[in-house]
Amino acid sequence: MTQVADIMKQEVVTVEKGANVMDAIRKLVKYNFTGLPVVDDKDRVIGIVSEKDVLALAIRVNEKKYVSDETHLRVEDFMTKEVVTVEATESLTALCSCLMKNEFRRVPVVLKNKLVGIVSRKDVISYILKIQN
Repeated sequence: MTQVADIMKQEVVTVEKGANVMDAIRKLVKYNFTGLPVVDDKDRVIGIVSEKDVLALAIRVNEKKYVSDETHLRVEDFMTKEVVTVEATESLTALCSCLMKNEFRRVPVVLKNKLVGIVSRKDVISYILKIQN
C-alpha cells in the first residue's frame, strides 16, 4: 500500500515564527509557493503562512497604514496557527481524503511530530501518472 512518504517531497522550504513577514513573502514569491510551514527550533510545525494570510498586509499597504521600514511585523502575526498535517506513514487514501476535504493545495508531512516533508495535490496527480506508465 502506498504511503505519504512514497509521494512527498523531502526538501521543504520553511520559515520561523519570529522571522520578518517580508522574508516569508519573498520566499513565497521566489519559490512560487502558496504557503510555507512555520516551524519551531525542533522542526515541529506550529503554523502555516499563506498568500491568503498575508493579504492583510496588502490591505495595510493599500491604506497607507504600513511603513516600508517596519521590521516588527513577524510571521507569527499573520500565520494560521491551526495546522492540518499528515503522518508520513498514512495511506494514499487518507492523504487524498484530507486534500479533498480541505481547501489547501499542500500539506506538511510529519513523523513523530517532526516535519519530514510536504505533499501537494500535484504530487498525488503526478504519482498517478507514474504508476500508470
